[in-house]
Amino acid sequence: MRPRSFRRLGLPAFGLIALAALFLAAAGAISIGEVAIPPAEILKVLGNRLFGMDLAVDPIREGIVWHYRLSRAAMAASAGAALAICGTVLQALLRNPLAEPYLLGISAGASTGAVLVMVLGIGAGTVTLPGGAFLGAGLAFAFVAFLAHGSGGGTERVILAGIAGSQLFNAATSFIVTTSANAEQTRGIMFWLLGSLGGARWADTALALPVLAVGLAVCLFRARALDAFAFGEDAAASIGIDVSRVRTELFAVTALLTAAIISLVGAVGFVGLVVPHATRFLVGPAHGRLLPASALAGGVFMVAADVLSRIVVPGQVLPIGVVTALFGAPAFAFILWRSRRGA
Repeated sequence: MRPRSFRRLGLPAFGLIALAALFLAAAGAISIGEVAIPPAEILKVLGNRLFGMDLAVDPIREGIVWHYRLSRAAMAASAGAALAICGTVLQALLRNPLAEPYLLGISAGASTGAVLVMVLGIGAGTVTLPGGAFLGAGLAFAFVAFLAHGSGGGTERVILAGIAGSQLFNAATSFIVTTSANAEQTRGIMFWLLGSLGGARWADTALALPVLAVGLAVCLFRARALDAFAFGEDAAASIGIDVSRVRTELFAVTALLTAAIISLVGAVGFVGLVVPHATRFLVGPAHGRLLPASALAGGVFMVAADVLSRIVVPGQVLPIGVVTALFGAPAFAFILWRSRRGA
């Protein structure tokens, strides 16, 4: 007997499941911590803040829920959604199952920009740490784009240019830290480089959400082109798609999304690799469904990872990038092995 093929979920069904999972993950993110807060008290805080109710809540606990944990969960969901969208787009554009946002060297450039502000004081106080990271990410993307274009373009050239850019900016970061940073700065930099949601506040979410919304809208508008790119650039050109223009546009969108997220939460890896593959298995390869589904799944993944970062080691919060790597590295190995078998 032939085994039954897996029946993929429709987007509405997947969306309902993902939203329920996101709600549960967010509830855990808000209630779990050094100060445990029961669900009833969380509901009171939400009632006061969202609906103007006047329920009796301890002011300290209300501050923890609203200003710290809920804003942190919202930032985690936004970051996960953005990185998952970037991974989905890059895997289609480059036709490479291992493609993810950090392939373009943007993470390394953001790290260099942040280190320049933190250690050398570039900007004389007018440039913040996120601002320096964003500028560094933009510079890295420009360098990779220039190098790829100068070497003839093509997906292989983009990948090689991204590797070269990553090595260059990682070396610059290491040089600055080694020669100029003191012990305290080095500890702060290393924690930031591994990803951190500890400083996430509503102002950060207010910056991330519009960028996420615009990026998702542009990618959805190009969903048909992404479907065609999955079969190669010649296939895309044969149905009237301006390959060069669309590819440049989508690379720029992924660079903007990645730079914005890295500048806010630091370098978090593997989200853009793991989530698109899992989501593609559940909803199929059509990007009209895959992009919003990946965004939802990425949000759930990051919020759940944030919860794990607080409970894996009692009394200590792990960098979020460590947790995502614990899941992402085995997934990377599995995808690599599977793609080799399919070759």
